Amino acid sequence: MNHLYLKSLIVNFLNEDLGTVGDLTSQALPVVEGEAVVVAKESGILCGIEPFNTVFQIVNENLKVNWLKKEGEEFKKGEVLCCVEGELPSILTAERTALNLLQKLSGIATTTREFVKELEGSPVKLLDTRKTTPGLRVLEKYATRVGGALNHRMGLYDAVMIKDNHIKAFGSIERAVKLVLKKVPVTTKIEVEVDSWQQLEEVIRVIDLVDIVMLDNWPINEVEKGAVKLKNARNSVKIEVSGGITLQKLKTLKELPIDFVSTSKIITSAKWLDLSMEVK
Repeated sequence: MNHLYLKSLIVNFLNEDLGTVGDLTSQALPVVEGEAVVVAKESGILCGIEPFNTVFQIVNENLKVNWLKKEGEEFKKGEVLCCVEGELPSILTAERTALNLLQKLSGIATTTREFVKELEGSPVKLLDTRKTTPGLRVLEKYATRVGGALNHRMGLYDAVMIKDNHIKAFGSIERAVKLVLKKVPVTTKIEVEVDSWQQLEEVIRVIDLVDIVMLDNWPINEVEKGAVKLKNARNSVKIEVSGGITLQKLKTLKELPIDFVSTSKIITSAKWLDLSMEVK
């Protein structure tokens, strides 16, 4: 992760908490040395070490964070994850922002790992989506990577995704693909979302210009037939399935001739993990 970008994010997070006058409670404390530990109140996957460390470094560069677990490692309820040493007022000022990030990102990584485990033994890969919290996309998508997923496009700027509303606006899939190709760099991936057999037939007419076809909200018993038809038209095209993805559906989808499954649930349905910081 670009450390300068990460630092700029966290400065904004701290400013939200500190306002213009700072931490009214902690700045009244005498400047004494101490330590605090982060304790897991439930089991999960650790994610967010660098953002956590950066919060403390920005508040006070002399604070030291010693980790007992590694990024992406499983931990159990009751385990100590890290120890923070230094001036107690600074530790307490940084505590909430750092913990918020660690709890949120660890929750996403933990949920993602559950989905990834359902695909074990299959070539099908799990992808995230653009359904992210504004301002937190880079961190949330980073957390899905720690959990074992792959990132879909990061934004509107790094890949083409022709969705149902684009198709309506352009008039047809063929027109959309051909017009978009005239505007984008030659290295740009082109993906088209299809939600019906009619649209699938349309995309086949321009299949040589398309890199990925998404079968969106298709009945699970029709996915294989649609994927086979697309692969017969162009074997190298990648097939993505999305819409209403559950852990149960993954058991079936992992056996089908597809390449990717994408879901927003690994971010939008992820629960924050219960982690706490305790001064020793």
